[in-house]
Amino acid sequence: MRMRTRRFQFLLWLVLACLCGLALSACDSDPVIVSGSTHVVAAGNSLPVPDTTDASGAYKGVDEYRIGAMDLLTISVFGAAELNQDVRVNSDGTISLPLIGIVHAGGRTSSELQRDIAAKLAAGYLKNPQVGVFIKEYVSQRVTVEGAVQKSGVYPLTGPTTLLQVLAVSGGLTEMANTRGVIVFRKIKGEKMAAVFDLKAIHTGAAEDPRIYGDDVVVVDMSGSKSKFKMLIQAVPLLGVFTRGYY
Repeated sequence: MRMRTRRFQFLLWLVLACLCGLALSACDSDPVIVSGSTHVVAAGNSLPVPDTTDASGAYKGVDEYRIGAMDLLTISVFGAAELNQDVRVNSDGTISLPLIGIVHAGGRTSSELQRDIAAKLAAGYLKNPQVGVFIKEYVSQRVTVEGAVQKSGVYPLTGPTTLLQVLAVSGGLTEMANTRGVIVFRKIKGEKMAAVFDLKAIHTGAAEDPRIYGDDVVVVDMSGSKSKFKMLIQAVPLLGVFTRGYY
């Protein structure tokens, strides 16, 4: 009887050891995406980049992207440095360039706009002009900020932007804000994911200020009984560990 008890205890210990090993290995790897669930990460790790962005941080689908109002374009003409410039697309979809004047850019891809500008320059100004059009800022690269902030809204991302910078643009936090409950929602591989961040840890340097991408939704939860995401935030057992929690 005593031998069976010891054998059972040994087997139980072995199973627990295996489970702990699996849990630790899971923490070091990317989370498995499960439909209908939220993956939560506290300060220390970061969410993968969204579906609209590649690993380098560049916007995907540049060739297919249709230029829109307020996009910032970089126009370059080989051998004519005086024609190189950054130009913002007007609300009517047009841009104004030296020599050729008004050019309609809205609704066109960068390749289509390149050919149009080159054709206009070749019509009476340059011989075989080589034109480049680079989309420096995308109108679609915007972030939504909600919750306990001074000015909720949709804000453009004009370059690499962090969580603290986004919150500053929104006017900062209200008195009801839960600084340990700042959530970033992001679509990755077709599934919604979320990360919970502690602003105090970021301010003190104990955690990294995470990068924010276009189409992200940043929600600052309210403290106390008014919290909408209490269960989601409490799903984080340890800092820097991915877990699953339903929302």
